Amino acid sequence: MNADFLKSRRDFLGIAGGLAVGFTLPTIPRTASAAEKEEIEGKEAEVNPVEDLMREHGVLRRVLLIYEEALRNIESAKEIPPGVIADSAGIIRRFVEDYHEKLEEEEMFPRFEEAGKYGDLVRVLYAQHQAGRRLTSLILKLSKPTIPATSEAMQELARAIHQFIRMYRPHAAREDTVLFPAFRSVVSPREFDALGEKFEDREQKLFGKEGFVNMVNAVAEIEKKLGIYELAQFTPVL
Repeated sequence: MNADFLKSRRDFLGIAGGLAVGFTLPTIPRTASAAEKEEIEGKEAEVNPVEDLMREHGVLRRVLLIYEEALRNIESAKEIPPGVIADSAGIIRRFVEDYHEKLEEEEMFPRFEEAGKYGDLVRVLYAQHQAGRRLTSLILKLSKPTIPATSEAMQELARAIHQFIRMYRPHAAREDTVLFPAFRSVVSPREFDALGEKFEDREQKLFGKEGFVNMVNAVAEIEKKLGIYELAQFTPVL
């Protein structure tokens, strides 16, 4: 075939393609490179600071479920698998208190105070953080494998766990429904986005690139030890 024939054939196919779509030639995107795909996926995976804090509350709530199951075992004098309470309290200490709550105290609470919004709520939340840390210290101290199930120390441990659950359920719920949704009103859009990156950087520095995923997996392993990992078991039979 000569060059003129090939050219005329290409022209014909181009015209025919245009007719098939109402004379509009679609723009065919080029195939994204591996680096571009990684960048796109990274952008899709990004979460803003409020979403970040809310999903961390999901880790907290799952630990509260573990605590509740541990309480049932204590109340029935049933043996608790080794490490369940101590490991759960360790996650609370490292991920919730030393990371999540520090972000709230350093980056969120002051901005509400400066804006003159929710000052009373912020002060209560801060006081509860301090109370929670004292309770966690007590839980870690009392969650020894050598403590008899019927001992006074075990009953003290049960009281501390109960107090922790009772405080943190309304605490997290109030943050999720009042404070977090209002956060955009006390920061600029640019600052809001910058904080999202700052939160992510802090998480990776403390817990590695997959820090949140690793924490979720750690909680799941504890749930499996207690036999409460399968979600379906919580569905009532009606």
